[in-house]
Amino acid sequence: MGSRRRAREFALQVLYAVDVGDRASQEALDLFWSGVEEDVPPDVREFTGALVGGVAEDRRRIDGIIEQFSVNWRLTRMPLVDRNILRIAVFEFLHCRDIPVMATINEAIELGKRFSTKESGSFINGILDKISRNIEFTKLDGRRST
Repeated sequence: MGSRRRAREFALQVLYAVDVGDRASQEALDLFWSGVEEDVPPDVREFTGALVGGVAEDRRRIDGIIEQFSVNWRLTRMPLVDRNILRIAVFEFLHCRDIPVMATINEAIELGKRFSTKESGSFINGILDKISRNIEFTKLDGRRST
C-alpha cells in the first residue's frame, strides 16, 4: 500500500474521531499516534498531519464547497465516514497541487468502499466529480484540462 493511501486512511480515522469525540484535531491526532502500534514512516506521519491539520484549518470553506455540490444532501445528514472522505478530497483539490484530481477522486472512492457502505463509492464519486468540474484550478498546474 502506498504511503499516501495509508496516510489518508489514518487521517480519515482521526477526522472521524474529531467528529465523534468533539476533540480538537491536534489532540485527536496525538491520541491516535499514541495508540498506533506499528512503525509508521515519517512521510506517512507528515502527510497524515497535513491532511488532518489542513482539513481542520480550512473546514468551513471545505464544508461549504461540499454542501454547494451535494444536491439534496446537507453535510449533517451524510454518514460521518463519507463526510470526512469528502473533506480530505476537497482539501487535496484546494491545497495539494502535486496530486492529480483523478488520483484524489479514485483514492476517495476506494476509501469509501473500504470504510463505509457499498453505495459510498458512487455517492463520493458523484459529489467529487461535480466539485472537480466546477472548482477553478489554475491552467498552469496541469491538474485539469479545459
